[in-house]
Amino acid sequence: MASVGLPFVLAVLAAALMPPSAVAQLRTDYYATKCPKLETIIRSSVKQSMAQSPISGPATLRLFFHDCAVRGCDASILIVNSNGDDERRNADNQSLKPEGFQTIMNAKAAVDSDPQCKYQVSCADILALAAREAVYQSGGPNYPVELGRFDGRLSTRNSVVLPHANFNLDQLNSYFAGLGFTQTEMIALSGGHTIGASDCPFFQYRIGTDPTMDPAFAAQLNSTCNANPTTGFAFFDDTVVGFDNSYFRKLQVGRGVLGSDQVLYTDTRSRATVNNYATNQGAFFADFVMAMTKLGRVGVKTAATGEIRRDCRFPN
Repeated sequence: MASVGLPFVLAVLAAALMPPSAVAQLRTDYYATKCPKLETIIRSSVKQSMAQSPISGPATLRLFFHDCAVRGCDASILIVNSNGDDERRNADNQSLKPEGFQTIMNAKAAVDSDPQCKYQVSCADILALAAREAVYQSGGPNYPVELGRFDGRLSTRNSVVLPHANFNLDQLNSYFAGLGFTQTEMIALSGGHTIGASDCPFFQYRIGTDPTMDPAFAAQLNSTCNANPTTGFAFFDDTVVGFDNSYFRKLQVGRGVLGSDQVLYTDTRSRATVNNYATNQGAFFADFVMAMTKLGRVGVKTAATGEIRRDCRFPN
């Protein structure tokens, strides 16, 4: 896992800064006349997807971050290029679960089944709303989502620059600063790990070598990964598919799964924020909502720089 410095990240993400025109176009009632039933349609569709597979919620939330953090929130992560040169084929995106992509495809089909909405709603906005539903329907906050994004037309494998599971606090802060986030906002976003799991290759290197990991937890993970070397995984916290603050309580006792999770508590510069969220779920929810709203503004495309994709997998 390679280290990513702030100058490189800033260079890669320079094009993703949102112009003033894109800021102005985002509003919660953007589809009030174009597709008045939009949120009801997506809420119902995501509910069905999550009922079919518990992986759908966390996979969709993660998909939203992996989209916004690369080319901005333009649904470029959904594009499939015939030559294989697309974001999804980057090594850092290989662990994205198909259930997340399918959740968006299902929601897109549901939206387009309404004659008033057909081809009126961007895939980027559908992804943003579906991510909110993944949070809300898992027990998290129900927050208003700004809408009005247009879909990007490009997706390339080499454009993907994402934080890695072994990042220390300086590396995490550098990466997220490139997206315009403070350390507190980064920690709030990390709390999204309260739902979902990680495959063994992302944390197995820590077992027996990382003194910050609780020994009993290390033994548990070691047993899981040894028994299932190719399919083994670990849930991020004990509530598994419940969106709450238990992720932060796990960090307090050395039971963070990823190194980039546990360092938020191990490093004294960020520990106070972890402690606050661990004892005050309301504070975590409030900060998470603000951070998600800010994330949803990264690299937004306008009508001049984007489109409304008819098929989320392919530019028009």
